[in-house]
This record gives sequence, C-alpha cells and structure tokens, in this order.
Amino acid sequence: MRVVIAGGHGQIAIRLERLLTLRGDEAIGLVRSHEHAADLAGAGATAVVLDLEYTTADEIAAELHTVDAVVFAAGAGPGSGIPRKDTVDRAGAELLADAAMQAGVRRYILISAMGAGAEPPPDTSEVFAAYLRAKGASEDDLRARPLDWTILRPGRLTDEWGTGRISLATSVPRGPVPRDDVAAVLLALLDEPATAGMTLELVAGDTPIDEAVAAFRNDGTFAP
Repeated sequence: MRVVIAGGHGQIAIRLERLLTLRGDEAIGLVRSHEHAADLAGAGATAVVLDLEYTTADEIAAELHTVDAVVFAAGAGPGSGIPRKDTVDRAGAELLADAAMQAGVRRYILISAMGAGAEPPPDTSEVFAAYLRAKGASEDDLRARPLDWTILRPGRLTDEWGTGRISLATSVPRGPVPRDDVAAVLLALLDEPATAGMTLELVAGDTPIDEAVAAFRNDGTFAP
C-alpha cells in the first residue's frame, strides 16, 4: 500500500508512517520544509515538500499517482491564530480532497476532533472555537464528495504509551487517547474499507484496536 499523509511531520503522522513502513508499506509525507525530511526518513517515510497553504491541487495531484490512500493529518498547531485554523485545517483538507479526486485516489481519511460536529460551547476560547468550526467545515466538505472517506475524531491527545485498547463508535464519551493508539487506529482504518462513509469518535478504552475496527464490517454498529 502506498499512502500519502498531509501534515507528514506531525506527531500522529510520524507514528503512522513508522507503522506503515514497519509492515512493508510505503509512506509519503507532505511537509512544509526540507528540514523535516530527516525526521521522516527516520520513520522510514519519504518527504515531499509541499506547503498546503501555498500550493495547488495540481501540484499535490502530481504526487498522488499510483497512491492507494491519503490521510489528512495536518493542522495549524498550537500558537497559531484564527486565520490559519481556516487556511490549514479547513482549506488544506479540501485541497487534498480536490487533488485526490483529480488523481483518482478514492480512499481518504480525515483526522478531525471531537466536538467538530456542533457549535462550540459559549465558554470556548475564540481560537479553539475557530479550530472546531474549521474541522467541522472540512468534514462537511468531505461528506459531499464521491470519495471513500472516513472521518476520525480523537479525544484529547496524550503522549502516553499506547495500550492498543480503545473505544471507537459513532459517538463516545469524551476522554483522552494516546497518539500511539490514534496512529494504530488509522492504520486499521486504511485496511478496512467497510468504514468508508463513517464518522467515528475515538478515546482510550477496553477493546483491542483490530477488534474494534473489524466490528464495523457488519452493519456499521459496534458490538463487541
């Protein structure tokens, strides 16, 4: 499998790239700077320098030929202001979808966030509210496209060691989840076409990852 990951230098992306290459797949990360190439090489991935805020769908599509799937793992990141939540988290995701359609790549996995599907509570900070709205808009755009998309909404991300056990469903109570486990879930979603067309929420839990993802092969309802 050849997978292109937008935001290829992110913490989840690096973990996913390592998992892909360890099992013999090819991971290609879209990054903003040549300085990130060494980190991707350390994970076994190939870096392609394309800044999502300053590139075109044509340029991205040129990197997607013979690719099996794309993953949007990019984000404006902590410390960025409201405008970049829109130009990266929304517009970047839409640009990758444009490129995927142009290149004929149907499988698209979007890393979103819990809370993205509703208006943020009144006490939410302006920047975080802008982030959630941008993620929500990117979800809405993706759902309207003829792609085999899956939207993954992780809970609060942590750097604790992954446990390999999760709670994954169309709706779960809010909670934390290690980045290790998010990457492992992404890998499992890439292997499970039955999750196309689903929006799934993810937190730490008790169910092994493979079992949790495989459960959606039936009728889209998780039943351990």
